[in-house]
Amino acid sequence: MYGYAALLRGIAPSLPNMTNDKLRGVFEALGFENVASVLASGNIVFRSAEADVPALERRIQRALSSGLGIAGGTIIREHSELRALLDSDPFPGLTHGRGTYLTATFLKDGARAPARLPASPDPLTRIVGYDTAARVFLAVIDNSDPGKTPDFMSWLDKTYGKDITTRTWLTVQRIVKKLES
Repeated sequence: MYGYAALLRGIAPSLPNMTNDKLRGVFEALGFENVASVLASGNIVFRSAEADVPALERRIQRALSSGLGIAGGTIIREHSELRALLDSDPFPGLTHGRGTYLTATFLKDGARAPARLPASPDPLTRIVGYDTAARVFLAVIDNSDPGKTPDFMSWLDKTYGKDITTRTWLTVQRIVKKLES
């Protein structure tokens, strides 16, 4: 059995079909074990014997679309990938906060990483790097001015469309903790 995290794109918990109990219900109906949610923003952990991640992503997305009308994207990471990412400590000495908003943007399995990262997308973003194993961009964003959106997020959206989803570093830590409980 493998431990997985499904990172669902476009979840708005205030919408009736996007509540944690309904999301968990879809995963349970698919026969997954130890299904649990992490926060109320589309993070579901589960166990499955299935090892084909792209097939899992497609299967789950079809079920979310047909069962709940959720058209967003499904991105899956195996527990060991997320554990290794945390253990690599990509944000040494930094604490998540308004001026240092630590983010992890996951690419869908099969999406191609860029040949090179944008050098300096804007003054609000410092790109820490791209972790090939976890297929994730890591960045520190200055969110102290709520009226400004970093250009890095626009670049990601233009380049990858719906084949990405972003989580705060704190959320990634909570997901791993839930997978290990």
